[in-house]
Amino acid sequence: MPKILFLPNKIILPKGAEIKAKTGETILNAALRNKIQIEHACEKSCVCTTCHCIIKKGFLSLSKCSEKEEDTLDKAWNVHENSRLSCQAKIGKKNIVVKIPYYSSNYTK
Repeated sequence: MPKILFLPNKIILPKGAEIKAKTGETILNAALRNKIQIEHACEKSCVCTTCHCIIKKGFLSLSKCSEKEEDTLDKAWNVHENSRLSCQAKIGKKNIVVKIPYYSSNYTK
């Protein structure tokens, strides 16, 4: 079972966290199942950018980015080449390291 290491985020996760994920599960669903409250204003429909995350390790082990996700990411604040929407990125078989940005262009909380 792969693991997700969430780096510390002073607002959502001050101490960071390491959780187990199921292969094929999205980063967001794994986080929510483990009580990590990543914002997801569009309810996982890939139209906002509140669940934007930056993959620091294991990017290539995730599912491929769809054209719709790429178009939505174009609207995100502070996008990196290894950015993904956590509602769309499915876990592969390798461990990953995730950074949750402090800000989002659609942040609601």
